[in-house]
Amino acid sequence: MVPRGHLKTFTVLLLEDEGRSGYAEGESVRGQVILELGSELSFLALRIHASGGARVSLTEFRHNNTVNEEEAKYLDLTDTLKEAGAGGVIMLCAGKHEFPFSFQLPHVPLVTSYSGKYGDIAYYVVAILEKPSASVQSARREFQVIRHIDVNVPSLLAPVSKCKEKMVGCLFFASGPISLNAKIERKGYCNGEAIRIYAEIENCSSRLIVPKAAIFQIQTYVSNGTTKTFRQILANVRGNHIASGSTDSWNGKPLKIPPVTPSILNCGHIRVEYSLAVYIHVPGAKKLMIELPLVIGTIPFNGFASRNVSATSHFSMDMSWLALALPEVPEAPPNYADVVSEEEFSRYIPPYPQPNDATSQSEFPCPMFALIQEFRYQPPPLYFEVDPHPSETEEHQQSVSFII
Repeated sequence: MVPRGHLKTFTVLLLEDEGRSGYAEGESVRGQVILELGSELSFLALRIHASGGARVSLTEFRHNNTVNEEEAKYLDLTDTLKEAGAGGVIMLCAGKHEFPFSFQLPHVPLVTSYSGKYGDIAYYVVAILEKPSASVQSARREFQVIRHIDVNVPSLLAPVSKCKEKMVGCLFFASGPISLNAKIERKGYCNGEAIRIYAEIENCSSRLIVPKAAIFQIQTYVSNGTTKTFRQILANVRGNHIASGSTDSWNGKPLKIPPVTPSILNCGHIRVEYSLAVYIHVPGAKKLMIELPLVIGTIPFNGFASRNVSATSHFSMDMSWLALALPEVPEAPPNYADVVSEEEFSRYIPPYPQPNDATSQSEFPCPMFALIQEFRYQPPPLYFEVDPHPSETEEHQQSVSFII
């Protein structure tokens, strides 16, 4: 016989959308609390609590292997699904009972869920069943949170390049330098994309060298002022041997990114960063390495932003000659008096007296050609069209006139 109040099943079920990789800030988390009873059950309240944060645990060997732990909370929400009145209880009969719930994540950037070597970032939905006997039962379900990173922003679309040179051998027995110049098309990538590597290697040493490339994940943990870093290789590729006095080129050598956690850059306790290392293995000497920073995002590259940046850069380059040809400040047009010399102007001024105001408009004290010569080197008259709606007295006049 099942004892009174026996709880057969107490669980939290999340109603996740198909294909969802995680919940982002501002999204709603929906689910059900399922109670399956073997007999009648009385309780005071059924609450739902959403919590999450970062937890770091570092062992300090210098202090007798003491464990240094620190936590940071990013989510803390509570909701009541069922609650009895003052001094009362809620009775549930035997059978299966479902209590739906829904809560919205805050509209602030949350930290992506992660589980690493020395800590994790986790989020949970916890159902709390309060009973009259003051005992509390709980059930929890973990859910994934993801902070989306768009790789199409200008800072992640810019190409990244570095160069380095290394002298092989000691001071008096140096065999020659090895130079490495590496470049990738952009800084931001997503899972499954292939990074195309461009590199120029010149081997002026006496050694046989081998160029290689690898994707590194760098995990950084901080707890109460103590920092620990862990690096691991995710994928690598190898080039051909380069003999002494030879060169080699990588013209877009592909290296595919495996499924990894997106970059975590907004957490003060756990950071997850990535880099592409292009290096040269030199027998009998330290490797020559170049590290190019990477950001692993969630919103994949669409190509449009890159084409716009490329087109703008190309246009700027093509039009650079125009900036060199044009003066910084446009020059004003020359004065009319500067074009015609004073001697030439005075040569054509007639020696006749100019008409005064008392002279009648119909009487000229000098020949007409003298007045014409006076205006020979003057600016041209203003041109304009007459009123398109002339009066009756002007209907038969010329449609073009001059002002002198």
